[in-house]
Amino acid sequence: MNGPLQGRTEIVFEFLFLFFEDLFSDGNDFSTETIEKNRNIYYQKQLANQINNQVTKMISLLTSTLNIQLNIGQSSLVNTSQTFVSLEPISIQSLKNKVIKQVENTQFNIPSDFILNTTSNYSISLRTKIDPLASYGNFPNTNLSRSVSLSFVDQNGNEISFKASQNNPIQLIIPRDPNVIIPSMYLQNMTSINSTNNNLLFNYLYINITSSLPISIHFEIHPLDKSLAYLFIYKFDQTPLLNSSISIIDGWTIFCPFNLTSDDIYRYFIDNQQTSGHQSLIFGIRELNSTETDNYCSQNSSINILPITDQPFNFTSNYELRIYTSDCYYLDENNIWKSDGLIVGSLTNHYQTECLSTHLTTFAGGFIVLPAPINWSYVFANADFMKNKTVYLTMILTSIIYIILMIYARFKDKKDFEKLGVTPLADNNKSDQYYYQILVFTGQRTNAGTDSKKNFTAIHKRLIFKSLGLLNYIRIRYDNSGEGSSASWYLKHIIVRDLQTKDKSYFICLKWFAVEKDDKRIERTLPIANEAEKQEFSYVLSKKAYHSVSDGHLWFSIFSRPPSYKFTCVQRCTCCFVLFFISMLINIMYYDLSNEANTSSETHNGALSIGPFYIAPQQIGIDIIVELFTLIPSLLIVRLFRRIRPCRQISPLREALYKIR
Repeated sequence: MNGPLQGRTEIVFEFLFLFFEDLFSDGNDFSTETIEKNRNIYYQKQLANQINNQVTKMISLLTSTLNIQLNIGQSSLVNTSQTFVSLEPISIQSLKNKVIKQVENTQFNIPSDFILNTTSNYSISLRTKIDPLASYGNFPNTNLSRSVSLSFVDQNGNEISFKASQNNPIQLIIPRDPNVIIPSMYLQNMTSINSTNNNLLFNYLYINITSSLPISIHFEIHPLDKSLAYLFIYKFDQTPLLNSSISIIDGWTIFCPFNLTSDDIYRYFIDNQQTSGHQSLIFGIRELNSTETDNYCSQNSSINILPITDQPFNFTSNYELRIYTSDCYYLDENNIWKSDGLIVGSLTNHYQTECLSTHLTTFAGGFIVLPAPINWSYVFANADFMKNKTVYLTMILTSIIYIILMIYARFKDKKDFEKLGVTPLADNNKSDQYYYQILVFTGQRTNAGTDSKKNFTAIHKRLIFKSLGLLNYIRIRYDNSGEGSSASWYLKHIIVRDLQTKDKSYFICLKWFAVEKDDKRIERTLPIANEAEKQEFSYVLSKKAYHSVSDGHLWFSIFSRPPSYKFTCVQRCTCCFVLFFISMLINIMYYDLSNEANTSSETHNGALSIGPFYIAPQQIGIDIIVELFTLIPSLLIVRLFRRIRPCRQISPLREALYKIR
């Protein structure tokens, strides 16, 4: 009677196992490590949410208790390293235009026009809660933000609904982690660009703004010459165009010297409402000439039209650029971060986010500093051969070396394939039914190979009707018939393999067969090697050193790959040059930083000087970063090629056995 019940139970457990396996998998990755990792993250999130919910309930109970005891003008604070809670009774009339300031520059500005859903006409309680980290989920944009919430409660401790208008929203200042590290600006080397050849009117740069939620974009421009003015234009999803005959832009501004802030930076801000629904932003900058600067940047100037010209830009000085994104998020009833209805304000900077909202809940801010944008103007303006002789000659020379090495690698792969062939002995008998395979390994010495004839005797050299049993020794003789350096032969070891039992017998030599080298012998009898002899230092060292160089070192293995390995010389050559180009590409990202470090290395206290050469700590750091970024692709590419298997072919051993029969 328990049989059907047990069967149903097994089906239920199997269904639950498949359900959780699919729940914790990562796309098509069903590996044990991925499932275990996602399972841990899932339960950690669940536990964090439970703890947060319990804290929220405790705060609600605490609010209900304190709300009865507090009067207007009094307040209660709970300030710990994990959370900050403030409760303050206030009259409804004094709530209009009230500014609420809390710890770490957190601020709430209540508008004058709002709807408060309460029957009380006298007082309510204002509750503020600030957490050091934005909880719920693994949303990366909120990792640097504090979590803040503002709510109104009545005398019974119940939350009161609050609603503001779109034209007069609530202003929130949400602080970020004060220890956040702001990356330095990227130098835009504009004086080296000759735009005349490309007839470029602006220096164009591209930004990818693909995001699941709308983001705001902040531009910071630091001119190295503070007397210069700039025209800034932008367009979403395509290149902006502005000349006397066409105007395709989404926005523009003029940066004048009197607009510089105390830190000598021009700032421009595009809010999240404008970026919504777009995938990219391309902006252009050009330096205004002296006439345009006088007309548009004088204190009494009232011109409100674009300075249009058909002349290519001409930068007389460089500038530095930094771009970062920010956003505002709120926690909905399902504890999911959303951003709809929130607007990022212009007071947002590196250390705080200004959010404009029409409702109250838990809020957090997003902040990401973008990498250096692609400077297409610089790329196209310096793409000709005469300006980049070194680059083009390097690429041409590298391509020629690659082609030559590929030809050599292909030739060597064919030779290695021939080495893997199995040659039946001439005196084999078709009636023999027991087979042995003799594997001969020539050592890694100069002119170690030979053209002389060799003779092997292992008790009995022919294939016979029955097993030879345990081999005791093998006798090798050669006739020294080769010419010149091909006469001598350095033998590393021999393996005799029983094809029926798969047993192997090792015979270690590590000596020359030559009349002019070593002990001048051309015939040797090698006893079978025991385990102690196979572990001797000289033999193990030669074996490990050979494999380390011939297979472990990617560049050397092009010339010394073991023939039996599936990772071919052609594949190794391709991997080497792919990694070489990846390394050069990553170095390009730090080109300006490397030049800057090189310029300041002579005056840097930590610079290492070797004669006329200087190495700054920044340059060493860049080299380490480049190597780290190159390491991961190199491991993946090599691993991929090592796992590739050639098309199924008849093995040389089977082919030899077929010939014998």
